Amino acid sequence: MPNSFGKLFTITTWGESHGPSVGVVIDGCPPRLPLTEAEIQTELDRRRPGQSDITTPRKEPDTVQFLAGIFEGRTTGAPLAMLVSNTDARPEAYTEMAGKFRPSHADYTYQAKFGHRDHRGGGRSSARETIGRVAAGAVARKLLHLAGKVEVRAFVTQVHDIAAPALPHFPSLAEVDANAVRCPHPESADRMIARIKQARSSGDSVGGVIECRVRGVPPGLGEPVFDRLEADLARAMLSLPATKGFEIGSGFAGSRLMGSQHNDTFENRDGVIRTTTNYSGGVQGGISNGEEIVFRVAFKPTATILQPQKTVDVHGADTELAARGRHDPCVLPRAVVIVEAMAALVLVDHWLRHSAQTQTFKF
Repeated sequence: MPNSFGKLFTITTWGESHGPSVGVVIDGCPPRLPLTEAEIQTELDRRRPGQSDITTPRKEPDTVQFLAGIFEGRTTGAPLAMLVSNTDARPEAYTEMAGKFRPSHADYTYQAKFGHRDHRGGGRSSARETIGRVAAGAVARKLLHLAGKVEVRAFVTQVHDIAAPALPHFPSLAEVDANAVRCPHPESADRMIARIKQARSSGDSVGGVIECRVRGVPPGLGEPVFDRLEADLARAMLSLPATKGFEIGSGFAGSRLMGSQHNDTFENRDGVIRTTTNYSGGVQGGISNGEEIVFRVAFKPTATILQPQKTVDVHGADTELAARGRHDPCVLPRAVVIVEAMAALVLVDHWLRHSAQTQTFKF
């Protein structure tokens, strides 16, 4: 199904930007998992709009509600359904978009594919759809923590042409959330925030890069051919709105190295096989090797800008559009938690698949 993701831990998101609500159904969540709405809310609060003066001013509490799959504070093994109501929708701001295609948005492609679209804030193509992903990701993160104390941490490393220096350590949540842009390098964060404000004041937008690190993943997760761990991570990240690039480990920079420079040699550390470097980004042959998983995701500048742009209407006639509505001048600060959620969803699905393959039968 085009609105579902995962094989054993399967999520299906639903809802539109300016509809009554959005949400997610999780099928395959193990039973007896202690779970509260407050745990889900913590992650949704990191994603919600209106957090700072560099995000959209849309005011949504994004309060989550369990609809099914929970009894007496534990999952039942039945489908787990969660709902978040839209309370600050303003569809009147999008009236002009009913007849005109916004540049670099999904308006034209949705019309070409379906012949009918919800123009209010992009409808299903809006990033508001990611609420369901973040809610499901919160469940996945708890499962990963209980199974192996896995930690997933994403953070902003670049906004426009401002890049933070490489981080030499695994950052804490407090470090990442210490500033509005979610960059754990304070000096760079200040410059990034200033650049985003500059773009907003001129009715423009900027993009950038988010890095994600995952530690605690055991060796053995992933598949060797089509369902390679890095391939599923790439699919997950490139399914997010505004993403335009993915790289893992050394990424494109690795293509400029010699094999003798790039190979991750092995060593035995007190009975544990480890690598001396991590150019592979924690994945070799499509399977995790026990090192930190490290990847980066590139996000384009927000497509909606408050400047007149050339476009065409639904009849193909040339026209001009000056966008209205409330939009992020840079999607990265709120995308950090979404990247983390998708990484957790990929990993928990592969964890379940690995467990089913290696622990069901004893020979």
